[in-house]
Amino acid sequence: MYVRSIYATGDPAKLDGVAEALRTEGRELLSAQPGFRGMGLFADRELGKLLVGSWWEDDASRQASFENLSKRRAELMAPFAQTMTVDNWEAAVARRAEDLGPSAGFRLVRMDVEQSDTDLLVDTFRDISLPKLQKIPGLAGISLLVDRDRDRAAVGALYTDRDALVASRGVVAAVRGEAAAKVRVTTSSLEEFEVVLATAVPHV
Repeated sequence: MYVRSIYATGDPAKLDGVAEALRTEGRELLSAQPGFRGMGLFADRELGKLLVGSWWEDDASRQASFENLSKRRAELMAPFAQTMTVDNWEAAVARRAEDLGPSAGFRLVRMDVEQSDTDLLVDTFRDISLPKLQKIPGLAGISLLVDRDRDRAAVGALYTDRDALVASRGVVAAVRGEAAAKVRVTTSSLEEFEVVLATAVPHV
């Protein structure tokens, strides 16, 4: 499985209209592309941030969809996005437990990892961190993404509601610290979002 993420910032007052367009038309456009396997749309309405993640069966499908939709994607994002960054990832681990309601939350942690430790990070996350994280009340899904070309990784976690997201912070920080003691990895950013849309994706 492969993932494309689009991270956009802009005027918070213009976020809702674009988020709705992405939730409806954007989802329809992606769903029509060969190899499409799921989508996540996350918003920080206070600061003016949108994060879009799309899941693909293979790298060729991801690349083809990016080229096919480039013009319409730019048009949909234009009313809001003042900055926009596109990243490509390999989905090393993905777990989705249940459907999400309107109050769901999402946490994204970005990391820099020593190139030789990428596989160790994946093994540590799957075998040590994941079993502990899956015991957290309200955890609805979690994934580990890696970018081997740029020595980066990201962990995205879905929670059933805002209270569960907030309550998980201490436990997750401890698990993150434990992993950092085993793998040469440093946290580069930690962000939380409201879930606008999160469709189910296959387990990896």
